[in-house]
Order: sequence, then C-alpha cells, then structure tokens
Amino acid sequence: MKKEIDKGNLPRHIAVIMDGNGRWAKKKGAKRIFGHRNAVEAVRQTVEGCAELGVGYLTLYAFSTENWGRPKAEVRGLMELLVSTIKKETATLMKNNIRLSSIGDVDTLPESCQRELQESVDATAGNDGLTLVLALSYSGRWEITRAVRQMLKDVKNGKLSPETLSAVDISSYLCTKDIPDPELLIRTSGEMRISNFLLWQIAYTELYFTEVLWPDFRKEHLHQAIISYQNRERRFGKVIEQEIN
Repeated sequence: MKKEIDKGNLPRHIAVIMDGNGRWAKKKGAKRIFGHRNAVEAVRQTVEGCAELGVGYLTLYAFSTENWGRPKAEVRGLMELLVSTIKKETATLMKNNIRLSSIGDVDTLPESCQRELQESVDATAGNDGLTLVLALSYSGRWEITRAVRQMLKDVKNGKLSPETLSAVDISSYLCTKDIPDPELLIRTSGEMRISNFLLWQIAYTELYFTEVLWPDFRKEHLHQAIISYQNRERRFGKVIEQEIN
C-alpha cells in the first residue's frame, strides 16, 4: 500500500488517538498495563512510518487529563513506562533526525517523567526531520480554558483588545501555536469519538476510524489511513466550483 501513496499529497500533520490497549490486554487475559507495554511497537512503527514518508508532524495522544482518574496502579505503571520508553528511544530519535516535543500540563507529571522528557526534548532540539509531539496530561478543554485565562489577563493589562480579537489570535494562545493544525486524525479500536483531543485545531481535519486495537497498529494501517485521506476532497466549507475557480 505504501506504493499507492502520493508523496506530493501527504498530510503535513497527523494526529493519533491511541485507543484499545485495555481491550487488547483483556483479550489476552492480562491486566491493562500489559496492553500499554505492548503498544510501544505500535508507536515505534507509526513514528518510523511517518518519518519514512516525509510527514512533518505527528501528535500522539499519550495521556489525557481525564486519565488521572484511572486506578492508581495503572497510572503509576503508565508513568514508569513513559520514563523507560523515552530513555530507550531517544537514541533512535537522534538517529532518525526526529525532534521530540510535548503539549499539555506537563508540570503535573511525576518529576522523573518531566526530567526524562525534557532531556530528550533538549537532545533532539537540533533535529529537523519529523516533529513528534506527545500530548501528556492534555485535553482540549483544559487547553482552551488555559488560553482564555491568559487572554483575559492580557486584556486586563492592555496587551489584547477584545474588539480586534481574531481566530489567529486565539490560536496563538494554544499549546500548538507553533504547530500546524492536523490534516488527518486517526483513532484506533473502532470508537468514534474525539475524546477531548485538539478540539480547536481539528475544525477541518479529516477523521479516520479503524477497528484495529492500538497494540496491533502497524505501518500498513498508517498507509491505509493516508490513502483514505488522499481519496477525499478537502473543501474547507467551499463547493467544488469555488475550488476550481
């Protein structure tokens, strides 16, 4: 399927809701953390697949603000997995010219996670290939609320005028201010929800849902999603005649 992809029509930014780890583990008769551990290969293949094709940005929804409400043992296991994975994969990111970044309320992460994340971000800062963005302790509503608070402060301090406020201004207050909006959003496991992810940014994003559980997701599934994207007409609210003219 890779041969069918039009390299001249790639989505510049792909976002992924990595769903289905718990159900995958349940099918194996194991605890949920087993599914999370086995999902590392899916992450690796998706990152490599995007880098090989020349995709500019890949954002992975790794941990939402709502995930803090999960059982403490699962959250602790996820944090430990995050630390160990970042440690192991930083050398691979450097080898493949991939830059690591993050969005979300990372200050709420354990100090060990913050430290490993920052070290990897710093180490890969000079890379100019694919930008891998990890959404950690993130949610769309949290991001928009945070942006509104900052805008209100700037209005009060005379730095921002409500009368001239534009969509571009609002975007500049978001975590993704330096990242283009995603053109393709992939969600695994068959669920058809956005789950509070990039709510502002996906206004005109193409959505792709697959029944594949995240631990089973591989490059061929990524290729299928991109081919589906390339077979669609993106009008941004216009009609075909306007596009032609």
